[in-house]
Amino acid sequence: MNAKIKQAMATYKRSPFSFIMRLMLILSITFTVGMLAFILIYILAKGIPYLSPGLFSFNYTSENVSMMPSIITTLMMVGLSLIISLPFGIFTAVYLVEYAVKGSKVVEIIRLTTETLSGIPSIVYGLFGNIFFVTALGWKYSFLAGVMTISIMILPLIMRTTEEALIAVPDDWRQASFGLGAGNLRTVFKVVLPSAVPGILSGVILAIGRTVGETAALIYTLGTMAKIPNSLFSSGRTLALHMWVLSGEGLHINQAYATAVVLIVMVVGINALSGLVANKLQKR
Repeated sequence: MNAKIKQAMATYKRSPFSFIMRLMLILSITFTVGMLAFILIYILAKGIPYLSPGLFSFNYTSENVSMMPSIITTLMMVGLSLIISLPFGIFTAVYLVEYAVKGSKVVEIIRLTTETLSGIPSIVYGLFGNIFFVTALGWKYSFLAGVMTISIMILPLIMRTTEEALIAVPDDWRQASFGLGAGNLRTVFKVVLPSAVPGILSGVILAIGRTVGETAALIYTLGTMAKIPNSLFSSGRTLALHMWVLSGEGLHINQAYATAVVLIVMVVGINALSGLVANKLQKR
């Protein structure tokens, strides 16, 4: 151990810049982990004491300010938005990587559009959803308007991560499949896509995280009704919206912290489950 330390010190004396970069790296990691730990500990300390059975009642009242309708609405929002956006995102990425002519104008336009959409603030998506879905189509503040807005918002993310996952599949695997007599379509669905599933799931995890934590895009489309939507054209509120409403009213700040605790647990649980599925698929 002493020999390794002496060797490292000698290296740093010859190259002080390496020591500075290593020190900056350690400080950056320490700061990032420390801030994350501080935020988590602060929210847990403020929210856990106020978790009560009333917060998990299926009927919301002004006394119990139950978050259960919001939890169910959040899960419904995540599921339906992924059902809509996943096929479009995956098949567009397959076209760009497997079928489109490399360097063509169409590919450049699609990628430029995707990158542009990825950088648009979520409130802009909310205003678009309000103008188009809520007003122009007459859906009003509804679950369907919120789902369509979220689906458009996470579509570029799914497209880009799927495209990168497909590009990472070695070309030798494609050539081997072609050599065995498989066509392009069979190669894509039997060789390329199964190999890219872990990367695709990474994009799905990011999309779920953005959906669960979204507020700005849903304020103008979904609404803030504290109930479980009984139809596609019924209003509701997600867990993040529920927390925003409680904190904005100023009457139930402690319950807002408790909602934040449940929101963190939900995000961590969904990410852990998705990661477990990705690892099992990768082993296969």
